[in-house]
Amino acid sequence: MQYRLNRRAFITLLGGAAAWPVAARAQQPAMPVVGFLYQGVPEARGAALSAAFRKGLGEAGYVEGRNVTIEYRWAHNDSGRLPDLATDLVHRRVAVIATPGGLSAANAAKASTSTIPIVFGTAGDPVRAGLVASINRPGGNATGFSNMLADLGGKQLGLLHELLPKSTLYAVLVNPTSLNSQLFINDVRAAAAVIGRQIDLTTATTYRDIDAAFARAVQLHADALLLGPHPLFGNRRFQILMLAAHHRMPTMYYEREFVEAGGLIAYGSNTTEQTRQVGLYVGRILKGEKPADLPVVLASKFEFVINLHTANTLGIELPPTLLARADEVIE
Repeated sequence: MQYRLNRRAFITLLGGAAAWPVAARAQQPAMPVVGFLYQGVPEARGAALSAAFRKGLGEAGYVEGRNVTIEYRWAHNDSGRLPDLATDLVHRRVAVIATPGGLSAANAAKASTSTIPIVFGTAGDPVRAGLVASINRPGGNATGFSNMLADLGGKQLGLLHELLPKSTLYAVLVNPTSLNSQLFINDVRAAAAVIGRQIDLTTATTYRDIDAAFARAVQLHADALLLGPHPLFGNRRFQILMLAAHHRMPTMYYEREFVEAGGLIAYGSNTTEQTRQVGLYVGRILKGEKPADLPVVLASKFEFVINLHTANTLGIELPPTLLARADEVIE
């Protein structure tokens, strides 16, 4: 038996087959877009943090360019640009906004949207900063991580005092544009009163101010310098390290990366690890979890790192008790 297909039926069948790939593509879900808002620059520290963020996303099953798009917004150390950059991401209709670089970026994102999920990384208490209602049940559209660096100023000053027990004056360098900086200052002042030592507070909001801050510390004959946590300082790491070496100024840092690059001493939590976790949380939210149900994670592990070579260069004899307490001694 022969079957005959007329011309009209054949054309109809052929046209339907040609439409199959189009229909299949239309049924595929759109690739989610994630916003990455950072106060610093895309180079140096910004590059390291964005890489850590992508690593966390990858652990959640999302790879940039394959099944997720990342829209990067860099404020280039100008916190005044953050509100406009956050608003731009909202207009882009991103699925999640990540702000791993500090409180200013998190506040800008929070002010720009009450519906788009936000995952932050900050240095202070996010409840006290108004980012979330509580640690265990954040509520609203934001959650994230705090490395608690704003609360470590007193501990860092105490370690400097153990390192240089005969010191009488400590310079303290902060960026005053963040609420966390004031919390850090309060903690340092309280610790200085306990040990009976003086501090000189210097502020920097641009890289030029950093030069002036070190010049002031030298002019006042400060015995050491304590660096407060801020994205500006992370992005100007090598400038700060060069100034500390040039002026032979013993300096306490808040991240191990400073000490790995030649700084003297650091006490703080691992910001790179925190940013990886930010990426992981973003991935979980992309899969359907709600920020209101994801508890804020507070850092509980802090690293004490000493660069022995730098101490020898500065002629500082490290107390054995201090060396014994270090988590790592870089030789």
